[in-house]
Amino acid sequence: MKRRNLTVLCAAVLASSMIAACGTNDIPVASAAAETQVESTESGSTEAAESSVSESETASEEDSDKAAADHVAELIDAIYVQEWNENTDKQCAEAKEAWDALTDEQKELVEGEEADPDYFGRDTGDASKDDPLNGDEIGENELLVVSFGTSFNDSRTEDIGGIEKALAKAYPDWSVRRAFTAQIIINHVQARDGEKIDNVDQALQRAVDNGVKNLVVQPTHLMHGAEYDELTEAVMSYKDKFDNVIIAEPLLGQVGADSSSVNEDKKAVAEAITSEALSAAGYKDLKAAEEDKTAFVFMGHGTSHSASVTYEQMQAQMESLDYANVFIGTVEGKPESTSCENVIEKIKAAGYKKVVLRPLMVVAGDHANNDMAGDDEDSWKSLFTASGAFDKIDTQISGLGGIADVQKIYVAHTKEALENIGTASDKKENSADSKTPEDGTYDALFTTDSSMFHVNEAYDGKGVLTVKNGEMNIHVSLVSKNITNLYPGTAEKAEKDSAGVLQPTTDKVTYSDGKTEEVYGFDIPVESLGEEFDLAILGKKEKWYDHKVKVTIA
Repeated sequence: MKRRNLTVLCAAVLASSMIAACGTNDIPVASAAAETQVESTESGSTEAAESSVSESETASEEDSDKAAADHVAELIDAIYVQEWNENTDKQCAEAKEAWDALTDEQKELVEGEEADPDYFGRDTGDASKDDPLNGDEIGENELLVVSFGTSFNDSRTEDIGGIEKALAKAYPDWSVRRAFTAQIIINHVQARDGEKIDNVDQALQRAVDNGVKNLVVQPTHLMHGAEYDELTEAVMSYKDKFDNVIIAEPLLGQVGADSSSVNEDKKAVAEAITSEALSAAGYKDLKAAEEDKTAFVFMGHGTSHSASVTYEQMQAQMESLDYANVFIGTVEGKPESTSCENVIEKIKAAGYKKVVLRPLMVVAGDHANNDMAGDDEDSWKSLFTASGAFDKIDTQISGLGGIADVQKIYVAHTKEALENIGTASDKKENSADSKTPEDGTYDALFTTDSSMFHVNEAYDGKGVLTVKNGEMNIHVSLVSKNITNLYPGTAEKAEKDSAGVLQPTTDKVTYSDGKTEEVYGFDIPVESLGEEFDLAILGKKEKWYDHKVKVTIA
C-alpha cells in the first residue's frame, strides 16, 4: 500500500515538472490535485486497515469468550454424573471457580451436553438455611432419612428438611442423618453452594465409623420403585456391620396387586394433598371447586418399573373418596393412562373449564418448576393452554414434604420400623433367641431382603409360626399370585431338586378397607429363629432367584 502511494506521488511531481518546463502558470493547481489524491488514498487505506483490525479483534474476543464458556460447560458435564469418585470434590471446586471467572456475557454462552447458564446461575433460594445433617458423634441409634434429592434450595429446606425435622422431633433419642441417592444432585449442590451431602454409601460408612448399632432407614421416596430397590440393595450390603437394620415403608406403602388396590397410606396422602390444594386455590371444599368447574391435577414423575401401577392406584383412591374432579398424571407418561394427553382428554370430557396443576412429588424441584409450570411449549401448563379447552390454568409449586399431614405418615412409618427393630432389651433377647420355643403357635415376623418379596400388607409383616415336636414351620401370605413356588435353599439347588419345591396354598386376605383378595401362601420350614437362611423364589417367568429371609417371634 505504501509503494502505491509513493508511485502516485512521483507521478504527480513528474507532471508538475513537465508543465513547468512548458512555461505554464497552472503549477499550483496541479500540485493541489496531486496532494488531494494522495491524502484521499492514504485516508481510505487507513480506514480500511483500522476496520480490518477492529473486525479481527472482535472475532478474537468472541472466540475467546466461547472458549471460556465451553471450558466451564466441560467441567459441568464432568460432574453431571451418577457415580462419585476420588476426584469429585476437586472437580466441583474447579467448575465453580471457572464459572466465577466468567463475565456475564460469557456465562450466557455456557452450553454443553448437560450444562447451561442455570446450573450455577439460577436462584433457587438460600442454601445456608439448609442443614445437610452430615455430622459425626451419632451414637448407637441412627435414623437415616434417604431422599432422591433436589438442587432447589428452598424446596430442599422446606420439603426434605421438613420431613427430617418432624422425625427428629418425634424420636429425640435417635440421631437423624441425611443421604441422597442422586449423585448428580449432590454434585450440583456442592459445586454451586459449597454444601456437601452424603450419598447412601457415604452415609452408611459414616454410621459404621461412628459405631452405630441400630440403624433405621426411612426413605422419603413415593413408592416401592427402582430407587427404593436400589436403596434396599445398598443397605443390605452393610447389614452385617450393625446389630439391627431395618428399612421403613415409603410414603404410599405397599404397591398392591392391581390398579384398583388402595390402602390407608394412599388414602391419607390423597386427603392431605387435596386439602392443601383446595386451601391454596381458595376453595372451602371440593364441591365448591366442582361447582366452579375446577379440576385438580397432581403430577407425579412416572416410571417404567412395575410399581408404576401405584399412580393408577392413586387415581382409584381419589375415585373411592368421591374426588371426581381430582386427576393423577405423570411426567414420563408411564403408566400411559396418566400421560398429559390422556389427563387433558379426561378433564375435557368431564366438562371442567379451570385447571390447577400441583406436583405429586416430595420436592418441588426441576420437574415442578419446569416440566409442570415452565414456559416451554412442552410443559404441562403450556400443553393445557394449547389445548384451547380451558379458561384458566393455575400452578401450585409446592412439594409433598412440606405438608404436615404427609410428614405424619413418615413419622408413623418410622414408628413401625422402630417397633420391629427390637432395640428394647427384652424384645431383642426374644428376637435373637435361636432356641426352639415350646410347642404351640406364635405370631412371627418374616423379613426378607427384597421390597418385592414380602408378607401381604394385611398382616403387618407377620406370619404364623407353628412348633410341633421341636420342628418349626411358618405360614406366610404373600402379596399376589406372582410367586408360584419357594425352595428352602439356593436357586441353584432348586433347579436340581424338584422334590423339595414348596407348593402354594390359596389364601384369602381382607384389607383395612374391607376388600378381599386371593393370594398365594406358603408353609416354610424354619431351622432357627433370628438367623437368616436361604429361600429361593420362582415367578411366572420360570426363573429361580436367590433371597435371604429371617423369622423372629413378634
